[in-house]
This record gives sequence, structure tokens and C-alpha cells, in this order.
Amino acid sequence: MTAPVQNVRVRLAERSYDIQIGAGNLTGFGRFFTDRVQASHAIVLTDENVHKLHALRVAESLGQQDLETDVIVVAPGESSKSVEVAAGLWDGLLQLGADRKTAVVAVGGGVIGDLAGFVAATFARGLRFFQAPTSLLAQVDSSVGGKVGIDLPEAKNMVGAFWQPQGVLIDAETLTTLPDNEYRAGLAEVVKYGVILDAEFFDFLEANVAAIHQRDHDTLIRMVARCCRLKADVVEQDEREETGLRAILNFGHTYGHAIEMLSWRKEKNKSHARSSDLGSLLHGEAVSIGMVLASRLAERLGRVDSHFTERLRSILQSLGLPTDVPEFDRKTILDAMKHDKKTAYGKLRFVLPSRMGHVELIGDVDSKHIAAVLDQ
Repeated sequence: MTAPVQNVRVRLAERSYDIQIGAGNLTGFGRFFTDRVQASHAIVLTDENVHKLHALRVAESLGQQDLETDVIVVAPGESSKSVEVAAGLWDGLLQLGADRKTAVVAVGGGVIGDLAGFVAATFARGLRFFQAPTSLLAQVDSSVGGKVGIDLPEAKNMVGAFWQPQGVLIDAETLTTLPDNEYRAGLAEVVKYGVILDAEFFDFLEANVAAIHQRDHDTLIRMVARCCRLKADVVEQDEREETGLRAILNFGHTYGHAIEMLSWRKEKNKSHARSSDLGSLLHGEAVSIGMVLASRLAERLGRVDSHFTERLRSILQSLGLPTDVPEFDRKTILDAMKHDKKTAYGKLRFVLPSRMGHVELIGDVDSKHIAAVLDQ
């Protein structure tokens, strides 16, 4: 029996769009595309891991709608979110004759979505853009809200734009091909939504750990749809991060991004292999650690009690996620945190909980507390 399709509408005036969540619906991508734009040319951007698994089905579906369809494949991994790869894609779009009747379609995880969206936003002053996210992390987080970008050597996502897609199609069946570590990494962002916005959703996750591990389609559709709705609610109120509300989505990221970057840099220095072959922490794994650290910081500030932190740590561990700080030099971690985009006037700001389902952006945190939680 086919699981029911759910639809989440992101309401942003003339930039509004739909997120369709189902199981087995990827083969209908062509109709989803043509129902939303008048275009004659689609360029599917994907990576080597997803190309044959899912991107070719999207390309075939687009071709069935009499669209000229091209596919560009890049190397998997964070290293593709670079100025050099973006420049190569701009040249590729030029050679394929991309114009204002062309739309870019991202098929893959968060790296592909960020990269494809950035290239779409900047080529010919903006091409229309669709997403078919195939990783859990991308489905519940990076594909929603229009933040696109690439990395600089010293900081993630530091060059980018706000560029909303025309539509997002999510097929839960794509998660069956996702490696276990990448699936678990996406669950960190799922847990994040419960902590920051929805205590009942956190309860749901605690009660459905077994079904989540089994990748049950009905559970996944319900879980992904709720995450998309929660993020859409925030984006609708603070699309361009001007009021500070959207910053709550970065719970765990101040510590997490620093740990992720140091892990990635360490592995890059150890080997000249592609980043997809390296043993660095995945984004969600680093965020899992970062959320526990942020909760400990909230404890030290008297905002939550130790039971809150233990409850968070427990569900993360039950979902197979790391919660312990890697053996990096503490000063190096603190220095890396200074590149966080929430920094204001040279001061770190943190998204910290006060109860389950509610967080706030907090500034002026004493540096001794920031450092102390790294050694707990």
C-alpha cells in the first residue's frame, strides 16, 4: 500500500512554493516540475553517489514532459562546495546553453542542494531552481528555506545567497539507499526541531525509535513533513535572518560547526583522497555533539536542569549519534567558533533551551562557561 502524500506550503508571497513528501513519488518529478514553471530546459545537478540511484530517474521523468534535459555530475562530499567547482559549473551551464528558460534541479544531499542553488542564484542573475533531496539531512533541513552557498577554506557556507526553490519533492524511498551513518546524521537535525519548537514532536521521536531505525515509510513521511512544517513556519517569519528568529534553527551549530570544520580539516591534511573517502565527522554528527554542549551551557547558566541534557543525550545515543567531544585542542575549537555567523560585535551568541520546545538566542555568555562545557 502506498503511503499517503503530504504537502507543506511555504508561504513567502510571490516566492511561495510547495514541499511534497511521499514514498515512491520521485518518478512523478517531471509533472511536479511542469505544474510549477514554464521552462524548456532542465539541468539536473547531482553527484557520483546519487547519479544512477536517483538522478537518472528524475532526468527520465523530466524528459517524458518533452523538456530538453541535461545532467551534470560532480564529486561527492563537502569539497565540492567550493569556488572552483562553482566556477566549473557556471562554465558548464554556459556550454549547455542555459538561459532564462532553464531551471536547475538539485538531486542529492545537502552539498548538492547548497551548490546547485548557489549556481542557480548567480548564473544569468538567477535561474529557477528545484530540489529533490535524497538524504535525510537535506529533506528536513537544508532543502527548506532558500539558503544556498559554498564554503571558504576557513568557514562553512560563508559565500551564499537566499534563493527560494520553485518546489521541493521528497521521496522517503530514497532513504533506503542512504548509508547508515548518513541516515543517522540526518536524525540529529530531526531531534533539533523537537528541542527548539515542538515538545510533542520530541515525545513522538522518543516513542518511535524502533520504527525510525527500520526506516518505516509512514513514520518517515510523518517525521519529515513535521520537520518541514516547523522550519517553514520559521522561514515564513524571518526569511532572510533579519529579526533573529531564524537563528533558532542553528541550535547546536555554534559548537557543531567548529567541530565539523576541524574534523574535516584534520582528515584533509591526513590524506589527498576525496573528502567522501575520509573519516571526518558528518554535519549531523557534529551537530549532535554541539547540541549536547549547548544544553550543558544552558545548564551552567541555570536555564535547564541536568535531566533536560540527559534526555537529549539519551535520544541522540539511542539513534546512534555521537555525543562526546573529539580530542581537539580546546583553544582551537574556541578559535574556530569565532567564525560562526551568529557572532555580533566580536561576541559569540548561542541558541540555548529554557524548556523542551523553546530556545532563545543568548549573547554575552562568559567565556569561562563556553570553554568549561568542552571538558565536562
